[in-house]
Amino acid sequence: EVELVQSGGGLVQAGGSLKLTCAGSGFTFHDYAIGWFRQAPGKEREGVLCISNSDGIIEFADSVKGRFTISRDNAKTTTYLTMINLQIEDTGVYYCAAAPGSCYEGYGFWGQGTQVTVSS
Repeated sequence: EVELVQSGGGLVQAGGSLKLTCAGSGFTFHDYAIGWFRQAPGKEREGVLCISNSDGIIEFADSVKGRFTISRDNAKTTTYLTMINLQIEDTGVYYCAAAPGSCYEGYGFWGQGTQVTVSS
Protein backbone atom coordinates (compact mmCIF):
# COMPACT_ATOMS: atom_id res chain seq x y z
CA GLU A 1 0.00 0.00 0.00
CA VAL A 2 1.33 3.40 -1.00
CA GLU A 3 1.44 5.94 1.79
CA LEU A 4 2.72 9.46 2.29
CA VAL A 5 2.54 10.29 5.97
CA GLN A 6 3.04 13.88 6.99
CA SER A 7 4.11 15.28 10.31
CA GLY A 8 5.04 18.65 11.68
CA GLY A 9 3.03 21.78 11.28
CA GLY A 10 1.09 23.63 13.93
CA LEU A 11 0.75 27.16 15.22
CA VAL A 12 3.64 29.60 15.04
CA GLN A 13 4.04 33.33 15.35
CA ALA A 14 5.01 35.40 12.34
CA GLY A 15 8.75 35.26 11.86
CA GLY A 16 8.93 31.77 13.32
CA SER A 17 9.98 28.48 11.78
CA LEU A 18 8.53 25.06 11.17
CA LYS A 19 9.69 21.85 9.54
CA LEU A 20 7.30 19.52 7.79
CA THR A 21 8.11 15.88 7.14
CA CYS A 22 6.70 13.56 4.51
CA ALA A 23 7.54 9.87 4.84
CA GLY A 24 6.82 7.63 1.88
CA SER A 25 6.30 3.90 1.70
CA GLY A 26 4.97 1.32 -0.74
CA PHE A 27 6.70 2.74 -3.83
CA THR A 28 10.23 3.27 -5.15
CA PHE A 29 10.75 6.55 -3.36
CA HIS A 30 14.03 7.48 -5.04
CA ASP A 31 12.40 7.31 -8.49
CA TYR A 32 9.79 9.90 -7.59
CA ALA A 33 9.70 13.66 -7.46
CA ILE A 34 8.17 14.95 -4.25
CA GLY A 35 6.28 18.19 -4.25
CA TRP A 36 4.86 20.32 -1.50
CA PHE A 37 1.58 22.11 -2.05
CA ARG A 38 -0.58 24.30 0.13
CA GLN A 39 -4.14 25.51 0.25
CA ALA A 40 -5.03 28.68 2.07
CA PRO A 41 -8.57 29.26 3.33
CA GLY A 42 -10.81 30.21 0.43
CA LYS A 43 -8.07 29.76 -2.14
CA GLU A 44 -7.07 27.12 -4.63
CA ARG A 45 -4.24 24.74 -3.89
CA GLU A 46 -0.87 25.99 -5.12
CA GLY A 47 2.50 24.41 -5.63
CA VAL A 48 5.25 25.49 -3.26
CA LEU A 49 8.43 23.53 -3.96
CA CYS A 50 9.41 20.26 -5.55
CA ILE A 51 12.50 18.11 -5.46
CA SER A 52 13.00 15.79 -8.40
CA ASN A 53 14.34 12.26 -8.37
CA SER A 54 17.72 13.73 -9.31
CA ASP A 55 17.57 16.34 -6.52
CA GLY A 56 16.69 19.20 -8.81
CA ILE A 57 14.68 21.90 -7.06
CA ILE A 58 11.68 23.60 -8.60
CA GLU A 59 10.22 26.68 -6.92
CA PHE A 60 6.56 27.02 -7.79
CA ALA A 61 5.80 29.93 -5.48
CA ASP A 62 7.90 33.09 -5.66
CA SER A 63 6.60 34.13 -2.26
CA VAL A 64 8.61 31.43 -0.49
CA LYS A 65 11.92 32.20 -2.17
CA GLY A 66 14.69 32.49 0.39
CA ARG A 67 12.42 31.28 3.20
CA PHE A 68 11.43 27.70 2.36
CA THR A 69 13.77 24.87 1.44
CA ILE A 70 13.06 21.32 0.36
CA SER A 71 15.27 18.31 0.86
CA ARG A 72 15.04 14.57 0.72
CA ASP A 73 16.68 11.58 2.35
CA ASN A 74 16.17 8.59 0.10
CA ALA A 75 17.60 6.21 2.69
CA LYS A 76 14.79 7.27 5.03
CA THR A 77 12.27 7.68 2.18
CA THR A 78 11.48 11.09 3.62
CA THR A 79 11.19 14.61 2.29
CA TYR A 80 11.39 17.73 4.38
CA LEU A 81 10.01 21.23 3.95
CA THR A 82 11.88 23.68 6.15
CA MET A 83 10.15 27.00 6.56
CA ILE A 84 11.68 30.07 8.17
CA ASN A 85 10.46 33.63 8.62
CA LEU A 86 6.89 32.44 8.30
CA GLN A 87 4.29 35.03 7.38
CA ILE A 88 0.55 35.14 8.03
CA GLU A 89 -0.07 34.48 4.35
CA ASP A 90 1.73 31.15 4.68
CA THR A 91 -1.22 29.86 6.69
CA GLY A 92 -2.92 26.89 5.13
CA VAL A 93 -3.02 23.14 4.79
CA TYR A 94 0.20 21.75 3.40
CA TYR A 95 0.33 18.57 1.37
CA CYS A 96 3.17 16.50 0.02
CA ALA A 97 2.70 14.50 -3.15
CA ALA A 98 4.73 12.10 -5.27
CA ALA A 99 5.10 12.02 -9.04
CA PRO A 100 7.10 9.53 -11.11
CA GLY A 101 10.15 11.57 -12.10
CA SER A 102 8.90 15.00 -13.12
CA CYS A 103 7.94 17.83 -10.81
CA TYR A 104 5.41 19.13 -13.29
CA GLU A 105 2.85 16.36 -13.62
CA GLY A 106 1.62 13.01 -12.49
CA TYR A 107 1.13 13.56 -8.76
CA GLY A 108 -0.69 10.34 -8.03
CA PHE A 109 0.09 9.90 -4.33
CA TRP A 110 -0.81 12.49 -1.72
CA GLY A 111 -0.20 12.93 1.96
CA GLN A 112 -3.01 13.55 4.40
CA GLY A 113 -2.26 17.24 4.79
CA THR A 114 -1.06 19.17 7.79
CA GLN A 115 -2.24 22.52 9.09
CA VAL A 116 0.19 25.42 9.36
CA THR A 117 -1.16 28.49 11.10
CA VAL A 118 0.89 31.66 11.39
CA SER A 119 -0.34 34.25 13.84
CA SER A 120 0.56 37.90 14.21
